[in-house]
Amino acid sequence: MLRLAAVLYILVASAVAGAAVIAVLTLDMRQGWQIASAFGAGLIIALPIAAVLARHIYKALEGPKPV
Repeated sequence: MLRLAAVLYILVASAVAGAAVIAVLTLDMRQGWQIASAFGAGLIIALPIAAVLARHIYKALEGPKPV
């Protein structure tokens, strides 16, 4: 599951960090530290998102449990 989470993190982190940077630029914050902070926050926020997605996908791939 860790490998799945790592692959998902690459995809999710780029999307979330990119959205955060776009949001900061939309608010007319153009200083370097503001853009870098938004990017860093996006990377941190992507960690639990990737973990939850990996857990759901991993459980879905296991199939139904026998009774």
